[in-house]
Amino acid sequence: MSNITTFGGANLPSVQSLSGALRSIQSDAGATGSVILKMDKTGHWVFGADQTEVEEGSLWAANPFSFVHGYIAWGNGEVLAEKLVPVSEPLPALEPAPSGAARGWEMQVGMMLVCTNGEDKDMQARFTATSVGGKRAVQALAVAIADQVEKDQTKPVPLLALSSEHYQHKTYGRIFTPIFDITDWVSMDTDSVEPSEEAELEVAAEPEAPEGARRRRRVA
Repeated sequence: MSNITTFGGANLPSVQSLSGALRSIQSDAGATGSVILKMDKTGHWVFGADQTEVEEGSLWAANPFSFVHGYIAWGNGEVLAEKLVPVSEPLPALEPAPSGAARGWEMQVGMMLVCTNGEDKDMQARFTATSVGGKRAVQALAVAIADQVEKDQTKPVPLLALSSEHYQHKTYGRIFTPIFDITDWVSMDTDSVEPSEEAELEVAAEPEAPEGARRRRRVA
């Protein structure tokens, strides 16, 4: 169904080293050649400068060795500074936040994903989060990978369907948070990734887009 060539032959550490490093992210509440993946304020997953919507039914593989944690300082709509390290390393030391960073340093976690099917197959994407809901979603995924590694080290890569949920905030109204639904587990070094029949059925059960429908670009 898909090729996860991004992970193969990448001079990665042993899978056995994953569990402890991934679990460390639970206590913490960019790559080149990739796009930025995020969930917008309306609960839609989008990527790139044009804010293109993620294709319905797409599955994304999370690289289990790509999880990072650290800090980011935002100015007026721009990143003033960012310090991220692998989750196997301690959080980076911080100097005073750059001038213009109204909220100072904010905790940030993230990871790299690759699309495994559809129009965006093989596209690499970077996802980072500073919100409470976003950090919890990344943390939950990291712990799920750690659990999987302890059960089966041959298949540490989760295939994910991207979704969202929301809650009502008394001041800001409806707040959406990201969800990473694990549909299958696959190997790091296989060229041909075939999700289980169950995963295929879950994707097939999604409603089909109307004939002639085009993917939308969303305005943030």
